[in-house]
Amino acid sequence: MITEVVAALITKGDRFMICQRPERQSHPLFWEFVGGKIEGGETPEQALIRECIEELDIKVSVGELFTEVFHDYSDKIIHLRLYNAEIIQGEPKLIEPKDIRWITCDEIENFEFCPADIVILDKIKQMYKQGLFPKQ
Repeated sequence: MITEVVAALITKGDRFMICQRPERQSHPLFWEFVGGKIEGGETPEQALIRECIEELDIKVSVGELFTEVFHDYSDKIIHLRLYNAEIIQGEPKLIEPKDIRWITCDEIENFEFCPADIVILDKIKQMYKQGLFPKQ
C-alpha cells in the first residue's frame, strides 16, 4: 500500500521554508516541507492547499511539480510530490509544526530532515550549485 503525500516548496528570495514535526508524530522533531496526505477525492493540488491552511493558516497558489520521490519507511511506502508554491494570503503560524524556518541551501546540513526529503534536498543543492535554485 502506497501513501500519497504532497508538500510545498515555498521560497522567499534565496531561502525556502521548512517545518519541524511535533513530538507526537512519527519522526518527531525532524524537519520537512509543509504538506500531508492526500484525502479521498482530492487532487494533489487541492490537498496541498488544504494542508497549508490546516498546518500554517496560509493560502498558497500551487505551481509546477518540482520533483517526486518514493520512500520505503519500515511501516509504509510514501509517494511524495513536492510542488513549487507561493503564499498568496496570510503569514505562517505555528498551528501544527513545532517550528518554522526559512533557510538557504548552505544551511541544509544544520537540520535533521525526514528520510524521504533527503533526495529532494540533494536535488535542491545540485540546482543551487548550477544557479537554477531558487527559481527567479
